[in-house]
Amino acid sequence: QYLIPLGGMMLGNAMTAATLAVERLVTDLKRSGSDVEVMLALGASPAQALGPLMRSAVHTAMMPTINTMMIVGIVSLPGMMTGQILSGTAPMQAVKYQIVIMFLIASSTALGTVGVVLLSFSRLFNAEHQFLPQRLKLPGNPP
Repeated sequence: QYLIPLGGMMLGNAMTAATLAVERLVTDLKRSGSDVEVMLALGASPAQALGPLMRSAVHTAMMPTINTMMIVGIVSLPGMMTGQILSGTAPMQAVKYQIVIMFLIASSTALGTVGVVLLSFSRLFNAEHQFLPQRLKLPGNPP
């Protein structure tokens, strides 16, 4: 009774954030891939060369969740909390449930975002730490 709705909320938010992170990382790499190659040529590790772009991707992907957490209860009353209050649950109990759900959503979003960025990072370099820009092209999408 709880797993499907909670899992759906967590998965939906994590997928949205992961998509934003990958989109931002790919866009930034297409724009500044030559800068990454220059840094690698000058002796930087792949993590040093891609670090700022990865942080930017995670920051961009987490921003909607962070903004939602800032306004919950002040500006907006999420559907679950409102539904509980209208059904007769004590407001404090409904607020506690909403806080737990928001933290679950935020943690799943953070884990999903960091995971997809790290997986993208490992996919963009070979064993010799060479940048592989040809892997930025997604199937079915124009370059």
